Amino acid sequence: MKLNEILNIDIPIILAPMFLVSNADMVKAALDAGITAAIPALNYKTNSELRTAIQEIKQHSNKPFGINLIVNKSNIYLKNQLQACLDLEVDYIITALGSPRKIIDQCKKKNIKVFCDVLNSYQAKKVENLGADAVIALNNSAGGHLGIHNAKDFIPELLSEVKIPIISAGGVANYKQYKEVMNLGAAGCSVGSIFIASTEAPVSLEYKNAIVHYGAKDIVITKKISGSPCTVINTPFVQKIGTKETVFEKIMNRNKRLKKYLRFILATRGMNKLRNAAFKASYKSIWCAGTSIEEVNEIRPISKIVKQLTSDH
Repeated sequence: MKLNEILNIDIPIILAPMFLVSNADMVKAALDAGITAAIPALNYKTNSELRTAIQEIKQHSNKPFGINLIVNKSNIYLKNQLQACLDLEVDYIITALGSPRKIIDQCKKKNIKVFCDVLNSYQAKKVENLGADAVIALNNSAGGHLGIHNAKDFIPELLSEVKIPIISAGGVANYKQYKEVMNLGAAGCSVGSIFIASTEAPVSLEYKNAIVHYGAKDIVITKKISGSPCTVINTPFVQKIGTKETVFEKIMNRNKRLKKYLRFILATRGMNKLRNAAFKASYKSIWCAGTSIEEVNEIRPISKIVKQLTSDH
């Protein structure tokens, strides 16, 4: 079953939930363009702000949209975020970085679908057994936290291992790439980086211009932000601080007892750096993006970006 059939939308594309980028205006524009979209709950500082955003989108459109939840222990706001999603009955939840068991159990009671980020077939089978409605297959072209497999190998592998739909995430920026992924058997695509350079995105003009002017060769992987591999634009500041773990970080990351505390510290520090970079351009800018920015040549409305993805003209 394709994503458009699962959610009753026109086009099987998710405007991916992007930390500090996605907001209600982007979701509304995506819904108007015939696709769906999701927002990371962590983009809102308070539960009240999250609830207000969900209500605002629902007032604008009755089309389906979702919320992305970080489900490991580093997210101390998870309980309240999930409750907001349940109370306001969002259409689906995308889980990341942890076991979705409790999320799936709670959402089934409300008929809310759950799509789970996975990096390999083991994780895919595990969430399928827990009752997930689909998997989001993060490949090695994804922006932000990425996978290890390329889409051409990963999608067929998952098709042979699980029966639930597979939504491919990473490396799609135009119609040709979109059709290639769909022809591999994907139920849909999750697309993020190219939408950063949209008129609706709330980030700084400098961030948007970086998406336009940098390309695939300028994307590097760093562990400096959260302790996990993450793709960023190789700005002069990133070149200065490097992308390798320091000796201290290596020691801490290999100590099981200390690792979870370091990850929390790194994630918090990294989020603050990203927040400053996204909204306040400076020499110390760290901008997340994937290799798909190679296809971005200008800042445009989301409606035009969707047309680029779904038309060969």
